[in-house]
Amino acid sequence: MHLRRDHSIGIVVDVQEKLFPYIHDHDRFAAATSRLVRGLKILGVPVLAVQLYTKGLGETVAPLRELLRDCPLFEKISFSCCGDPSILRALKLSGRRCVIVAGVESHACVLQTTLDLLVEGFLPVVVEDCVSSQRQVDKQVAIQRMRQEGARITTSESILFELLERAGTETFRQISRLVKEAGRE
Repeated sequence: MHLRRDHSIGIVVDVQEKLFPYIHDHDRFAAATSRLVRGLKILGVPVLAVQLYTKGLGETVAPLRELLRDCPLFEKISFSCCGDPSILRALKLSGRRCVIVAGVESHACVLQTTLDLLVEGFLPVVVEDCVSSQRQVDKQVAIQRMRQEGARITTSESILFELLERAGTETFRQISRLVKEAGRE
């Protein structure tokens, strides 16, 4: 199934100050997630930002917080984003069935969100280089589980080009620049 931008919405889950320093390869993860968010915005795909128990875990990390400043921000206390009625309502009201998932931790909030998205009739597309956990093994097992349950797994570069669909446009040039920057990281 080919993903389309007018059927897609992004969600960035719990990339927060208190967790971030402990996330495996956090700088590479943050760069990929920032690239994904920038690309989705260029493509006109809406993005939701989510924070788990902000009082205890802090705000979204600075580089992403700036990129997400004009996106709807939700706070939750359930691990799954779908466990919060306002987030689930926003996803349903978007009219978009493909949910592009990024965030932490892969084996907790990302996994539970993905499983619940499937139950709710969405197609979760987990962006492998834009999800992480403190321990690499937790991420690996979570990716395997999400794939087994029916989620699609992709990378930030792959999904941006899939949503782009064609070359020769200004949007193509902008996405290509993002990808070239990634190659220099």
